[in-house]
Amino acid sequence: MVKHLQDTTTLHNGVKMPWFGIGVFKVEEGPELVNAVKTAIAHGYRSIDTAAIYENEEGVGKGIIEGIKAAQISREELFVTSKVWNADLGYESTLAAYEKSLKKLGLEYLDLYLIHWPVEGKYKDAWRAMETLYKEGRVKAIGVSNFQIHHLEDLMKDAEIKPMINQVEYHPRLTQKDLQAFCQRNSIQLEAWSPLMQGQLLDNEILQEIASKHNKSVAQIILRWDLQNEVVTIPKSTKEHRIVENANIFDFELTNEEMKIIDGLNQNLRVGPDPDNFDF
Repeated sequence: MVKHLQDTTTLHNGVKMPWFGIGVFKVEEGPELVNAVKTAIAHGYRSIDTAAIYENEEGVGKGIIEGIKAAQISREELFVTSKVWNADLGYESTLAAYEKSLKKLGLEYLDLYLIHWPVEGKYKDAWRAMETLYKEGRVKAIGVSNFQIHHLEDLMKDAEIKPMINQVEYHPRLTQKDLQAFCQRNSIQLEAWSPLMQGQLLDNEILQEIASKHNKSVAQIILRWDLQNEVVTIPKSTKEHRIVENANIFDFELTNEEMKIIDGLNQNLRVGPDPDNFDF
């Protein structure tokens, strides 16, 4: 059971990844972003997730470097993730994209590098590049994002190294039980993006009822549900009180009954694009 903000899951290659982190999707470059990352680190967060397409790696890097200094911790204590964008999927282009991300972040290595979307006909070459980066010790772990079961099966047919992570849209309206079971069977850790369904679940009455029982917010209930389902989660926020609140989920536990009730909210409903049907 996850008991602390800095508790980790061990990926299939032995690397430890925090169960909980901060995401920066749609946070623009600028002081707000730098401050959010720095604030998260100050409040004990050790995992930070960005992506090339967010166009904010520079600010994230700045926040990381300032955060490390202020908290007097080492770079090794942090777990930093970025992702290669669709336009850069290919062997050479993925290698180049990695270098570019590192340069923007101002870091010497990443803890986790992901293929952002399963672009047909492109992700296998990109995966070979990921394997190269990994074998050369340039990155601690490699994985994918938005991959369905059939994408994973296809990738693993030719892969030397299995993905360590699959980061997907995951929340009480999209529980992806089959995908999670597949990932568990293959020792691939599932990670949630958009865990709060972009705020659409915050006024859900069932969740509100559970929240009031525990004297917690709906967001805290959902994030706790993620962890009890053994899903890594990275809620996004730039506001200090929200960054603190999101992480204040280690002093209570949802009952099995409550977990079932939340699972029961599933409608296979996405707020993001469908991994089987996207055109970017």
